[in-house]
Amino acid sequence: MTQTVPTGAPGRAPLTRPDGSPLRVLAVDDEFSITELLSMALRYEGWDVRTASNGIEAVRVAREFRPDAVILDVMLPDMEGLDVLRRLRADSPLLPVIFLTARDGVADRIAGLTAGGDDYVTKPFSLEEVAARLRGLLRRTNRAVADDGLLVVGDLTLDEASHEVTRGGDEIRLTATEFELLRYLMRNPRRVLSKAQILDRVWQYDFGGQGNVVELYISYLRRKIDRGREPMIHTLRGAGYMIKPASS
Repeated sequence: MTQTVPTGAPGRAPLTRPDGSPLRVLAVDDEFSITELLSMALRYEGWDVRTASNGIEAVRVAREFRPDAVILDVMLPDMEGLDVLRRLRADSPLLPVIFLTARDGVADRIAGLTAGGDDYVTKPFSLEEVAARLRGLLRRTNRAVADDGLLVVGDLTLDEASHEVTRGGDEIRLTATEFELLRYLMRNPRRVLSKAQILDRVWQYDFGGQGNVVELYISYLRRKIDRGREPMIHTLRGAGYMIKPASS
């Protein structure tokens, strides 16, 4: 099943392949209703989507379709999702994969990520969350570009080319480090990012008790982004930080 929607979600720059063609996503789940909903949400992003209901079909479709990313159910009728991942990676070692599963235990998450999964979403899930995580993953793996260099979350806009930031039309001046931190948050909307992840992406060094620098720069951003407005930057104690549109 393949269909391409020419325009992405309104208010956000659509992501494409570097050559300008639609991103290709393979959604694998044995529940037809889930693959149909995922297909609808991802086509709304302007992406080319195919589906599979079991592991053997997923491997076959992936070889024909050459997806840029895969959403993969851990429990399939013919084989474990981890086995499917190994077969997919044998053909495409760097293929980004998001696991989709009803299992939410820490051991299951670790097993999936250790096996090579790039992210992990538990059922029931928000279609918007899956799309957001997929956008962030595709950007981080350099498989996608925005056609106008804009990142948009709610009324907050960041122009990666000009380094201009506005909220509700008001210009916000940021330092270089504040800009990089905000860009990382906005590339992963509604996703909790740990201090270790932020340090690695923004400051390029491992977490070693330096979390206070993250707290400090988050406070700087809040003063400029959220002061006098409904907050967009949120702290989840013991987990990290997240940005999302106000009132959502």
